Amino acid sequence: MIDRGSESADAVTDGGEESTGGPTGGGDESVDAATDRSRGRVAGSPWLVVYLKGFCMGAADAVPGVSGGTIALITGIYGRLIAALTAISPRRIVGVLRGVLPGRFDEAVAAFRAVDGPFLLALGTGVLTAVVTVTRLIDAAIEAVPVLTFGFFFGLIGASAVVLWEQVTVDTPGRAAAAVAGFLLAFVASGQAAAAFGTGGPVVFVAGAVAVSAMILPGVSGSLLLIILGQYEYMVGRLRAFVDAALAVVTGGEPAAVIDPGITVTVFVSGAVVGLFSVAHVVRWALETRRRATLAFLVSLIVGALRAPVVRTGQKLAESGGAWTPEVIAVFGGAAVVGAAGVVALDRYAGVVETGVTASD
Repeated sequence: MIDRGSESADAVTDGGEESTGGPTGGGDESVDAATDRSRGRVAGSPWLVVYLKGFCMGAADAVPGVSGGTIALITGIYGRLIAALTAISPRRIVGVLRGVLPGRFDEAVAAFRAVDGPFLLALGTGVLTAVVTVTRLIDAAIEAVPVLTFGFFFGLIGASAVVLWEQVTVDTPGRAAAAVAGFLLAFVASGQAAAAFGTGGPVVFVAGAVAVSAMILPGVSGSLLLIILGQYEYMVGRLRAFVDAALAVVTGGEPAAVIDPGITVTVFVSGAVVGLFSVAHVVRWALETRRRATLAFLVSLIVGALRAPVVRTGQKLAESGGAWTPEVIAVFGGAAVVGAAGVVALDRYAGVVETGVTASD
């Protein structure tokens, strides 16, 4: 899935190498051309449809092991998303912000349209809606049926690694080193990451920056990266607390209850915004310049992360006075099979869609 998505991303870049100036190059006029070409392929899409596609992306990103980038690929908006994100520049951001000044409204509208702003707004609203709703369900599931939930996550993560492994070639010392580094990083961090890193502001900020980078990587889940960093359950809980407090305020509750979880959510979102325009570009650059080594690192990262749901299941069992038994293992394994089947189905569908897009282009 990474390979297909990366080819789509490369097509956006290579389709106008002079247009984007590469991932780090300039040339806003040529970026406009690339964005317009990508926009043209799905022009006229009702914004409700874009919103629903964003909702599907957000729902996928909220679940460890499923990538929102894969959903973007399946729904046919991956190229447009990459083009829009890479069209964003400091000059255009300033141009949009100047819209509050007298006589600058037209300039702001032009800058907003140059980055395909209406598309990003509709898509982002859908993603946000899904994240808020799906994470509430996951939070409840973790508390009510942790073995089933983490078993399902294990299957999602494991199947993702298997599906992506065919894209990996570890035939040089550098690629082998990248694969070992990715596995060890995830395996070690997945053990007691929450205790080691804590949940302070800087950690939450970095977690947001790292997690959002998965948006441009079909096959790699932002939630999976949060699990590796030990921040997944914490952020799901804080988001749920923030939404509950905000809804309570609407119905006459105490506004002060929003502040504490609101600060955490704001720090995370701030990190995500920074990551979207920094870490994500670095990852894309790595895929374009050191593609095979980067794939080896990323897929090995997923393999190493398989430890996380097993560890968290053990912790949840210990908290409730339980332990690993043959029955518990069977439940965990059954849920894993269901999760793995879902990923395999997604991968096959993504392959069909990508083949169809290539043929039609």
